[in-house]
Amino acid sequence: MSPRAIWKGAVSFGMVAIPIKLYPATKSKDVSFASLHTTCHTRINHRKYCAYHETFVEQDELVKGYQYTKDQYVVMEAADFQNLPASSTHTINITRFVDLASIDPTHFEKSDYLEPEGVGQKPFQLLNRALKDTNRVAIAKVSIRQKEHLCCLRPYNNGIIMATMHFPDEIRPTGELELPEEEALVSDQEVAMATMLIDQLTGTFEPEGFQDEYRVALERVIEVKLGSAEPDTTVTTQPKSTVGDLMEALRASIEASKQAAPVESNGGSASSSAAKRRSKKKATLAGGS
Repeated sequence: MSPRAIWKGAVSFGMVAIPIKLYPATKSKDVSFASLHTTCHTRINHRKYCAYHETFVEQDELVKGYQYTKDQYVVMEAADFQNLPASSTHTINITRFVDLASIDPTHFEKSDYLEPEGVGQKPFQLLNRALKDTNRVAIAKVSIRQKEHLCCLRPYNNGIIMATMHFPDEIRPTGELELPEEEALVSDQEVAMATMLIDQLTGTFEPEGFQDEYRVALERVIEVKLGSAEPDTTVTTQPKSTVGDLMEALRASIEASKQAAPVESNGGSASSSAAKRRSKKKATLAGGS
């Protein structure tokens, strides 16, 4: 079944307009459950209820309301959303090009694919090529489902992927957390051991090597209950989370990681490569001092 476009508009690139369609780049694989009546296992319908009229209401009887004070609402009509003066309503307006590394991942929300339409094929390919050649990403704004988003456009294979982003005022400050302030809490030796552990576990990110183990186990439980699979008799033990001696925990972690050290594609171990890079950096700094 072909995916359905969730938005149609254009990418504004200087004086160039690229007509595009937007498609979800991801899909949920969560296992969903229905609410059943415990006595007869009949599915429960969640109907909307008006306490004032003491009756159920249908979808076509609903309107949107903004609560401006307790139990007081201003009703919003469809025209109120369509006539907004925002330029991002039907256009993805590119305003700046930046290095991807300069964007903190906290800002990213979700990703969608861009597909060019008709005469947009050539300028779409031009934007893709220009982003690749400059090693930049585009920052823009777009309005989708009655909300304006900050977004990031970056090349993805032969296409372009758009990641909607949180605005700065949507990100909570870390000042709300109780974080350690004293850098002297850890010793140089402990940092060196932690660095060694990081080197030992350093490698290339290969997403195909990961899977949702919880979902797989849950699906097996469902299959067992349906009688299409045998129960899994494997005993799983949860790792103990104890602080104890930090140095001893680091040593034990390094020894354990050696049993399954990641290997880079060139055949060398990730830890040795990382160590070589660190040694090279130190030598460069020493030579420049």
